[in-house]
Order: sequence, then C-alpha cells, then structure tokens
Amino acid sequence: MIDLGISKLALIGAVALIVIGPEKLPRVARTVGMLLGKAQRYVNDVKSEVNRSMDLDELRKMKDTVQDAARDVEQSIHAGASDFEKQFSESGQTLSALAEPEAASYPEYKHPRKNWRLKQGATPQWYKSRNGVRTKALSGAARVARFRPHKIN
Repeated sequence: MIDLGISKLALIGAVALIVIGPEKLPRVARTVGMLLGKAQRYVNDVKSEVNRSMDLDELRKMKDTVQDAARDVEQSIHAGASDFEKQFSESGQTLSALAEPEAASYPEYKHPRKNWRLKQGATPQWYKSRNGVRTKALSGAARVARFRPHKIN
C-alpha cells in the first residue's frame, strides 16, 4: 500500500494549491473526496461479494457432507430392515403376525369436548344462579375483600 505520512500529504496539498489555485481547490477537494468514497464503497462491495461466495461454497460443502451422511444412515437402516425380514422369513413367521398380537386391548378413543365455551354460554342465567356458577370475574383484591371476616365491635 502507499505510505502517506503527514509530510507527504502537506507536500501534495501545497503542490495542488499552486497548480489548481485557491479558487478551485475546495471544489476539486470535494470531487476527489467523493471519488475516493465511491472507490472505497466499490472495494467493500467486491470484498463482501467474495466473502458471500466463499461462505456459500462452504455451506454447499457442508450440505453435501450432511446429505452423504444421511444417505449412509438410510442405507444402513434399509440393510438392517432387510436382514430383519430375512431372519423372520427363515423362522417361518411373517411380519403381519408380529404386527397384530392376539390379546391386544387398547382403550377406546374418546373425543375431546369441543365448544365448551359455547355450551357454558348457552346455560340460562337462572340455572347458573341456582347452582352457584360464577357469572362474573372478580379481581384478586375484590375476592379477598369478599371473603375476609368482618370485625364486630
């Protein structure tokens, strides 16, 4: 990289002041600054693009290794399953006989109660008051005040 110290920058500034002149020097300095800024942004964009492509290549390699490992596991599982089927076919049993045991008793499916809010909302008010169902929500402070024993003087 170019080694620019303070002395070299002062020399360049003095030469620019003499060659360009004091009237045009601020405008030229602004233009040079803008061009340097654009050049830096361009270099940073190129660097980030190169970094992204390198990261993408690394991710592709990682994806390939993971897919290869998954493929190997899948093949080993299929090989184990085929060995298992061969063992049972040699012993005379079938997989369907193993899948359905004779004395299996499972609990019957019970459908969950749905729309319980709708059902409770359809209950008449007189029924709720007779059976002591709460119809209004109380805050914690109101509940404490309601059930606090009263002092008798």
